[in-house]
Amino acid sequence: MKKVLFLTGTRADFGKVKPLIQILEQEPGFEVFLFITGMHMQYEYGLTLLEIERCNFSNIHTFQNQTKETTMDLSLAKTIEGLSQYATHVHPDLIVVHGDRIETLAGAIVGSLNNILVAHIEGGEISGTIDELLRHSVSKLSHIHFVANQEAGYRLIQMGEIEESIFEIGSPDIDVMASEKLPDIQTVKDYYEIEFGEYAILLFHPVTTEIEELQNQLDVLMDTLQESDKNFVVIYPNNDLGSSKIISQYNRILKPDHRFRIIPSLRFEYFLSLLKNCEFIIGNSSAGVREAPFYNIPAINLGSRQNNRSKNSEIINIDYSKKEILKAISSATKSVAFDASIEFGKGDSAVLFLNTLKSKQIWDLNHQKQFKEI
Repeated sequence: MKKVLFLTGTRADFGKVKPLIQILEQEPGFEVFLFITGMHMQYEYGLTLLEIERCNFSNIHTFQNQTKETTMDLSLAKTIEGLSQYATHVHPDLIVVHGDRIETLAGAIVGSLNNILVAHIEGGEISGTIDELLRHSVSKLSHIHFVANQEAGYRLIQMGEIEESIFEIGSPDIDVMASEKLPDIQTVKDYYEIEFGEYAILLFHPVTTEIEELQNQLDVLMDTLQESDKNFVVIYPNNDLGSSKIISQYNRILKPDHRFRIIPSLRFEYFLSLLKNCEFIIGNSSAGVREAPFYNIPAINLGSRQNNRSKNSEIINIDYSKKEILKAISSATKSVAFDASIEFGKGDSAVLFLNTLKSKQIWDLNHQKQFKEI
C-alpha cells in the first residue's frame, strides 16, 4: 500500500489536483491523504474548505497557516511546521504539490528534507514576478515532474533534471474543463445571484514584486471599468501581499455599482461554466492565459504577472493604461480556437498520472537527486 499525500492551499491548485485525487482514491493499492491550508481556511476568501469537504475524500487534515503579520515568509515557516508534524504522523511515500505557491514550496521542503519523494505538478513553466522563483525552487526540490507540455519538460532538463523523472500528462484541470457534467450557466447565475445577461469576468491579483505600484494600477483599473459599459463578475484575488487593498477597493468603488457582482470565491466547476459563457476575462490571472483560450474566450492580460506564460497570439497583452484597456475591451471578440492538446494535453491527465504511479519505475527513482549536465 502506497501512501500519497496531496497538499492544497488555494482554490486554483485544488482545481488542478482534484481529478488526480479522485482517480487515486478509487485505485486499490493507494491510500490518499489531503493537507488543507492557506486560502481554503479563510472566511474572507469564501472558506473553500467547504468545497473540498463536499467531495467526501477519505483522509482530510486542516491546518491554519496564516499569521497575524500575514507575510509570505512567516506563512511559509508555519506551513512547514504543520506539514512536518502531519507527515511524521502519516508517513507518506509521496507528497504531491502543484504550481508556485508558498504552500507548494513548504511541501517540497518537508518532503525533500525527510527523504520522502516529492512530485511537482506543472513545473518547468515561466511567468513574471515571484511565482517564477517559487516554481523553479520547487522543481529543484522535487524528484518527479508531471508537466503540462513538452516545452516545460525541456526547461526542466535545462535546469539539470533527469529525463527519467519527467512525465508529460497535460494540465489536470483540462480533465474537468472538457467534462460534459459542468453545471449549466443558469444554475451558476442563480446560485451566485448574478442577474446580468451578458457579462465579463475580472480576476486581478497583487504582484508582490510591484507592491509599490499597486495603488496606481488599481486606480487606473477601477476608473476604466467604471467608464466601460460592460457588466462584470468580480472575483476576489488570492491572499498574497496586497490582496486586502484590492478587496477594499472593490467593496468601496465597485460594489455600489449595479454592473458589478463581487464574489469571494466560486466552486471550480461553477467558475469554469461562468468562464465558458462570458464575453471576455480581464486581469492578470493564469485563467486568462491558460483556461480562457481552451474555451475560445478572449482574454485581456494586464501587466507583468503572466509574462511569457503563453504564446497564444489571441491573448491581448497590455499595460495599465486607460486608453489601452478601453481599446482592448472594445476589440475583445471571440477568437479562433487553437489546438488545446498542444498546450495542455487531451483531458486524460488523471489516467496518465495514475498509470505513472502504478509503474515500478516511479518508486525506484533515487531519493538522492542528480544534476544532469547538458
